[in-house]
Amino acid sequence: MVLVLSAEAVERSLDLAELVDVVDDALIKQAAGEVERPHRPHFPVGAGLDGDEPAGTGIAMPAYVHGADHYATKLVGVHEGNADRGLPTINAQIALTDARTGLPKAFMAGTAITNARTGCIGAVSARELGPDTDDAGLTLGVVGAGAQARWQTRAIATVATLADVRIHSPSDSRVACAADLSDEGIPARAVDTPEAAVEGADVVVTATTATEPVFPPGALDSGTLVVAVGAFTEGMQELDPRVLERAERVFADVPEEVAGTGDLRASDLDADDLVELGVPLADGYVRESPEGVLVVVSVGSATLDAAAGETVYREAREAGDGTDVSL
Repeated sequence: MVLVLSAEAVERSLDLAELVDVVDDALIKQAAGEVERPHRPHFPVGAGLDGDEPAGTGIAMPAYVHGADHYATKLVGVHEGNADRGLPTINAQIALTDARTGLPKAFMAGTAITNARTGCIGAVSARELGPDTDDAGLTLGVVGAGAQARWQTRAIATVATLADVRIHSPSDSRVACAADLSDEGIPARAVDTPEAAVEGADVVVTATTATEPVFPPGALDSGTLVVAVGAFTEGMQELDPRVLERAERVFADVPEEVAGTGDLRASDLDADDLVELGVPLADGYVRESPEGVLVVVSVGSATLDAAAGETVYREAREAGDGTDVSL
């Protein structure tokens, strides 16, 4: 029997605070070489449907974490035109397969898992690499106002006290995003410029689909941690190269893939200049100076989908949730 988990069932089994530690552990294992994570193909889809241009991007993401009961394959669609259709930009499904037998075990809605595990990148980064704010609470600047802006903020709120969250997007979506987070008890407010979001922030998160830098580098204060999670292809870019060149250290969840994104291609850095994020999560990191800027760039890793999917599956099984079907 295969357990089918709807989006609603996944959300019932998804504990964001627990998932932060799951993601932390998965990144450490990935850095230690204790995962199997084949190259993920990106391919345009939809050309010929409404013209010659593709409608979106398809992505296949398989992975296995050593010692886990299951391996995972995630199928992702990224369709920016969905915003005009009232649909999510990113949609995903995750299949879990028994690692001993190869039998299918679960098929689950993957969009919330994708959003949550990506949000946890910001949380583990802020917990280990963020500046010490004592008891004042963290000031968070978020550029972007979509689903990921919300999930990054929620996840960071599980590991730090948030004193002020500034949300900026060029559209009015920033107002709705701030209102949604405020309704959840997070002190979020919409701001009119990227400078207003970034200046004075302890942590800056960029979560956009931009193709050019989303904030001026001069707005960034000393000691800030920047977490960039939006750019995952060579045509996408969120960071001005001067942000990367100024950084004391640049961390990446998957250095060889981050090196191929627009953020890194616009700079003088390559994969050899990046430190895999799992390394400071395992060993800690001591800043060379409290004034130093740190940058984390993430493209997402199927390792996190495998670990998060395994966790959600286990919670759903224990709760008796979902629907068993025979293939």
